[in-house]
Amino acid sequence: MADRHPRLTREDKTVEAMIRMHCRSEHHAAEGLCPDCRELLAYARERLSRCPYQEGKTQCARCLIHCYRPAIREKIRAVMRYAGPRMMYRHPIMALYHFIDGIRKEPSKPVLFARDKGRCEEKGTRVRNG
Repeated sequence: MADRHPRLTREDKTVEAMIRMHCRSEHHAAEGLCPDCRELLAYARERLSRCPYQEGKTQCARCLIHCYRPAIREKIRAVMRYAGPRMMYRHPIMALYHFIDGIRKEPSKPVLFARDKGRCEEKGTRVRNG
Protein backbone atom coordinates (compact mmCIF):
# COMPACT_ATOMS: atom_id res chain seq x y z
CA MET A 1 0.00 0.00 0.00
CA ALA A 2 3.06 2.27 0.23
CA ASP A 3 3.17 2.79 -3.54
CA ARG A 4 -0.49 3.83 -3.79
CA HIS A 5 -1.45 7.32 -4.85
CA PRO A 6 -2.63 9.54 -1.94
CA ARG A 7 -6.01 9.94 -3.67
CA LEU A 8 -6.64 6.18 -3.53
CA THR A 9 -5.47 5.93 0.07
CA ARG A 10 -7.85 8.75 1.01
CA GLU A 11 -10.76 7.08 -0.77
CA ASP A 12 -9.98 3.80 0.99
CA LYS A 13 -10.11 5.54 4.37
CA THR A 14 -13.36 7.30 3.44
CA VAL A 15 -15.08 4.06 2.45
CA GLU A 16 -13.88 2.40 5.64
CA ALA A 17 -15.19 5.27 7.78
CA MET A 18 -18.58 5.13 6.04
CA ILE A 19 -18.89 1.37 6.46
CA ARG A 20 -17.90 1.64 10.14
CA MET A 21 -20.54 4.32 10.76
CA HIS A 22 -23.21 2.25 9.04
CA CYS A 23 -22.27 -0.98 10.83
CA ARG A 24 -22.19 0.67 14.25
CA SER A 25 -25.67 2.10 13.73
CA GLU A 26 -27.47 -0.58 11.73
CA HIS A 27 -25.84 -3.78 12.99
CA HIS A 28 -25.04 -2.48 16.48
CA ALA A 29 -21.45 -3.67 16.32
CA ALA A 30 -19.88 -2.33 19.50
CA GLU A 31 -16.31 -2.86 18.42
CA GLY A 32 -14.98 -3.47 14.93
CA LEU A 33 -17.18 -4.62 12.06
CA CYS A 34 -19.75 -7.38 11.76
CA PRO A 35 -18.85 -10.20 9.32
CA ASP A 36 -21.06 -8.78 6.53
CA CYS A 37 -19.53 -5.32 6.77
CA ARG A 38 -16.02 -6.77 6.99
CA GLU A 39 -16.70 -8.65 3.76
CA LEU A 40 -18.13 -5.49 2.14
CA LEU A 41 -15.04 -3.49 3.12
CA ALA A 42 -12.70 -6.17 1.74
CA TYR A 43 -14.65 -6.23 -1.53
CA ALA A 44 -14.60 -2.41 -1.81
CA ARG A 45 -10.84 -2.34 -1.20
CA GLU A 46 -10.26 -5.02 -3.83
CA ARG A 47 -12.35 -3.12 -6.39
CA LEU A 48 -10.55 0.13 -5.58
CA SER A 49 -7.14 -1.49 -6.01
CA ARG A 50 -8.19 -2.87 -9.41
CA CYS A 51 -9.83 0.31 -10.68
CA PRO A 52 -8.68 1.01 -14.26
CA TYR A 53 -8.82 4.79 -13.67
CA GLN A 54 -6.68 4.75 -10.49
CA GLU A 55 -5.97 8.29 -9.19
CA GLY A 56 -7.83 9.91 -12.12
CA LYS A 57 -11.14 8.41 -11.05
CA THR A 58 -14.27 10.18 -9.92
CA GLN A 59 -16.60 8.78 -7.28
CA CYS A 60 -17.63 5.21 -8.03
CA ALA A 61 -21.28 6.26 -8.37
CA ARG A 62 -20.36 8.57 -11.27
CA CYS A 63 -17.89 6.21 -12.94
CA LEU A 64 -18.40 4.95 -16.48
CA ILE A 65 -17.43 1.42 -15.46
CA HIS A 66 -19.37 -0.30 -12.67
CA CYS A 67 -16.93 -2.65 -10.95
CA TYR A 68 -19.26 -3.80 -8.18
CA ARG A 69 -21.57 -6.78 -8.55
CA PRO A 70 -25.24 -5.65 -8.48
CA ALA A 71 -25.99 -7.10 -5.02
CA ILE A 72 -22.86 -5.56 -3.50
CA ARG A 73 -23.60 -2.29 -5.28
CA GLU A 74 -26.96 -2.07 -3.49
CA LYS A 75 -25.25 -2.73 -0.15
CA ILE A 76 -22.70 0.03 -0.72
CA ARG A 77 -25.47 2.41 -1.80
CA ALA A 78 -27.28 1.75 1.49
CA VAL A 79 -24.05 2.50 3.35
CA MET A 80 -23.56 5.74 1.40
CA ARG A 81 -27.17 6.83 1.94
CA TYR A 82 -26.77 6.40 5.67
CA ALA A 83 -23.22 7.63 6.19
CA GLY A 84 -23.04 10.34 3.52
CA PRO A 85 -25.10 13.00 5.33
CA ARG A 86 -23.41 12.18 8.65
CA MET A 87 -19.86 12.48 7.30
CA MET A 88 -19.87 16.29 7.66
CA TYR A 89 -20.26 15.93 11.42
CA ARG A 90 -18.07 12.89 12.08
CA HIS A 91 -15.32 13.31 9.47
CA PRO A 92 -15.55 16.81 7.93
CA ILE A 93 -12.20 16.72 6.10
CA MET A 94 -12.97 13.35 4.50
CA ALA A 95 -16.43 14.63 3.55
CA LEU A 96 -14.95 17.71 1.91
CA TYR A 97 -12.50 15.68 -0.17
CA HIS A 98 -15.27 13.22 -1.10
CA PHE A 99 -17.42 16.14 -2.26
CA ILE A 100 -14.55 17.58 -4.32
CA ASP A 101 -13.91 14.18 -5.90
CA GLY A 102 -17.59 14.03 -6.84
CA ILE A 103 -17.33 17.32 -8.74
CA ARG A 104 -14.87 15.82 -11.24
CA LYS A 105 -16.49 15.77 -14.67
CA GLU A 106 -15.40 12.35 -15.84
CA PRO A 107 -12.52 10.04 -15.15
CA SER A 108 -9.37 10.35 -17.19
CA LYS A 109 -8.34 7.55 -19.54
CA PRO A 110 -7.91 4.17 -17.87
CA VAL A 111 -4.42 3.27 -16.72
CA LEU A 112 -2.88 0.50 -18.79
CA PHE A 113 -1.46 -1.99 -16.34
CA ALA A 114 1.78 -3.83 -17.08
CA ARG A 115 -0.14 -7.11 -17.47
CA ASP A 116 -2.30 -5.48 -20.19
CA LYS A 117 0.75 -4.10 -22.02
CA GLY A 118 2.12 -7.61 -22.37
CA ARG A 119 -1.15 -8.85 -23.87
CA CYS A 120 -1.23 -6.01 -26.37
CA GLU A 121 2.34 -6.70 -27.47
CA GLU A 122 1.58 -10.41 -27.89
CA LYS A 123 -1.32 -9.62 -30.22
CA GLY A 124 0.77 -7.16 -32.23
CA THR A 125 -1.34 -4.11 -31.35
CA ARG A 126 0.15 -0.78 -30.38
CA VAL A 127 0.01 0.50 -26.85
CA ARG A 128 -0.78 4.20 -26.58
CA ASN A 129 0.47 6.23 -23.66
CA GLY A 130 -2.38 8.49 -22.97
